[in-house]
Amino acid sequence: MSELETERERLADLVVRFTDAFNRDDLDGVMSFVAEDALYDEFNGTVNRGRAAIRAAFVPQFRGDYGTLRFHAEDLFVDPVAGKALIRWVCTLQTKRGPAGWRGLDILHVRNGLITEKLTYAKAKVPLLSGQVARGVVVFGG
Repeated sequence: MSELETERERLADLVVRFTDAFNRDDLDGVMSFVAEDALYDEFNGTVNRGRAAIRAAFVPQFRGDYGTLRFHAEDLFVDPVAGKALIRWVCTLQTKRGPAGWRGLDILHVRNGLITEKLTYAKAKVPLLSGQVARGVVVFGG
């Protein structure tokens, strides 16, 4: 196996273990993959900088405020040279009102075996922004 193939497997394994920690409701396990100076850009546009802020952003999810969330991977793409991965998933949610779910993806930047950026995107029935500029991109919606 070449060095590039080894790095590809290592990065893919990191992403799978990171996702598995979410599905075990293991906040400490999730945070063990996150660099001290990491950035987490949530699907709603909220940006969290630093491990403490990222942990605080995850607490409601792990506390069960939204119900029980599980991420089911559909695709995983890794670029070991750039240290980046994209995981496409279906998130299922069990709540008191019944089941729900949506599709989304995370783009992860990894340096020295730790996630330095987690950029989350999710499909929604209604755009979060309509006719406004978000980070230089115009989003149009009804």
